[in-house]
Amino acid sequence: MDFFGPQTASIIYIVALFAILYFLMIRPQQKRQKQHTTMINALKVGDHIVTVGGLLGSIIKMKDTTVIIRVADKVHIEILKNAISQVTESSEEA
Repeated sequence: MDFFGPQTASIIYIVALFAILYFLMIRPQQKRQKQHTTMINALKVGDHIVTVGGLLGSIIKMKDTTVIIRVADKVHIEILKNAISQVTESSEEA
């Protein structure tokens, strides 16, 4: 009886493909999601941010799931926290 028959080889091949898929696609996405969640939880008033849509502004007020940002003089908009893509400058650096 041959241990590495055609069925065993195909099973090993499928398992290897799933392992490659996990390490090249799923794991990096989970890492990015964790970094984004950490960034969202660390937001504070005064941070300069960029939204997913490309708006630049600074946080003037925070709520549970939203933030109010100033995009120009006397122009304030309310956005979801999840719509923030990055913090360009924190209030401590300013």
